[in-house]
Amino acid sequence: MKTKGTEKIKTYGPTGFREKFLGEDNPIHLLFKSNSDHFFCLEIEEVMQIQHPVPPSKHSCHTLIFISSGQHVMKLGYQEYTTSNNEIIMVPAGQIFSLDNVNNIHKGYICQFHPDILIRKYGSRELLNDFDFLKISGNPKITLTPQDISAITNILERLKKEYSETAFTDLNIVQSYLITLFYEMNKNAVKSTKGISAAEVITGKFKELIHDQIKTQHQVNYYASLLNVTPNHLNKCVKSVTGKSAVKWIDENILLEAKYLLFQTTLSVGEIAIRIGFEDQSYFSRFFKKAEGISPIRYRKMIDKS
Repeated sequence: MKTKGTEKIKTYGPTGFREKFLGEDNPIHLLFKSNSDHFFCLEIEEVMQIQHPVPPSKHSCHTLIFISSGQHVMKLGYQEYTTSNNEIIMVPAGQIFSLDNVNNIHKGYICQFHPDILIRKYGSRELLNDFDFLKISGNPKITLTPQDISAITNILERLKKEYSETAFTDLNIVQSYLITLFYEMNKNAVKSTKGISAAEVITGKFKELIHDQIKTQHQVNYYASLLNVTPNHLNKCVKSVTGKSAVKWIDENILLEAKYLLFQTTLSVGEIAIRIGFEDQSYFSRFFKKAEGISPIRYRKMIDKS
């Protein structure tokens, strides 16, 4: 048994492509330093050694990628983001992501930190509400204005120094730098709350709820009741903001979680069905096949033969 994040999974010999992602050869160990429990900050060329695409994956830490030169393409959920010169992409903790190509990045920084660091001595959970890009429902991409680049780079350099050049990383110092960094990023990232419609507020809360509870709750009625609105009103709000219905959002999040478990664990299809809230394996298989065109078993075999 090996531990990946907080989940223990079985690992076997290198009999297929998928086995790369079940042990130390997993490319997210290089990109997201999965053995890092708390914090790191490095120049991106020290980390970007990946030779293969990264399949649906997730991490217990927040990860910030600042591209000062080059281009980076990443999917967060089903949304694809291209990050270019002087742009930042934030991967919130627990967000499922995937990468097709990381070879076009030339310079930048990658900084990873556990959410608990932000609520230490100088922070609070209320403070984190100021930073939309840390939320699953937020906009993860930030384009810096020329006058802000120097300040952002200086803070990342100080974070890198704290990680690389000190015998013991002082997480209170790290927290202070991170909060300063986030307020600098906010100059380019956060809209005034007066400009956010009621539909956008409801949609944002809905996205956060399905991220937290998708493994057990699959019904629009359930989420509507938590938000004190009717299912019809929830659907109208979500559709008007995102172009997709609430049902579609729920189904896509179930599917992403299933793909993650099929690719990155050796759990059986029946065990995966239970993990994501299906008591009936056959119903889960029909759901998966309707969305992907193949059964979960065929999907896993296709990965192993890649």
